[in-house]
Amino acid sequence: MNITAFIGSSRAGSNSEQLADYVLEGINHEKIDLKNLTIEPINDLRHDDNGFQFVDDDYDQIIDAFLTSDIVVFATPIYWYSMSGLMKNMVDRLSQAIRDERFPQLKEKLQTTEAIVLAVGGDDPYIKGLPMIQQFQYIFDFLKMPFSSYIIGEANKPGEISHDAQALAQASILNKQLKARIYPI
Repeated sequence: MNITAFIGSSRAGSNSEQLADYVLEGINHEKIDLKNLTIEPINDLRHDDNGFQFVDDDYDQIIDAFLTSDIVVFATPIYWYSMSGLMKNMVDRLSQAIRDERFPQLKEKLQTTEAIVLAVGGDDPYIKGLPMIQQFQYIFDFLKMPFSSYIIGEANKPGEISHDAQALAQASILNKQLKARIYPI
C-alpha cells in the first residue's frame, strides 16, 4: 500500500507535519513538502476554446503521487479557517489535472485513492476548523474520493502539537488502523 503525505505548511517541522509524522510513524510513505515545490496558480481556461495549457512547474510530481498512492494525507495548518495557501493552490490545480490529456487515468484513479486530512490550528480549532473539514469533504465528493478520516489538533508555536493529548491519541489510533491494513497479521 502506497501512502503519500502532502505537507501544506510554510514552516519547516510544523505542527501539522509533526501530526502527520505521528500518524505515519513506522509506516513506509512518501512525504511531499509543498513549500519546496514550484506550483503555479491555476489559470482557469476550462471554458476557453483551447482548454488548459501545459504549465512548466513541479505539479506533475503531485499528479504522479496521486497516480501511485492508495492513501493520500493532506496535512495543513488552519489559516483563516481554511487550509493553507500552499495546499489550496495544489487543490485548485486539480481542476486542470483531471482534464490533462497526458494523465487520462487520473480522474478514475482518484476514485480509489483514500483521503485523510490532518489539520492544526491555535484558535479553538476543534470548532473553527470544521468548515475546512467540510470544504475537504466537498472536494473529495466532487472527485469521488473516499474520505476516511480527519484529525484536528490544537497548537500554535512550533512543537506545541506534542501537548495536545486528544490529537495524539487520535493519531495513535489511526496509526494502528493503518498498520493493521498494511501489515495484516
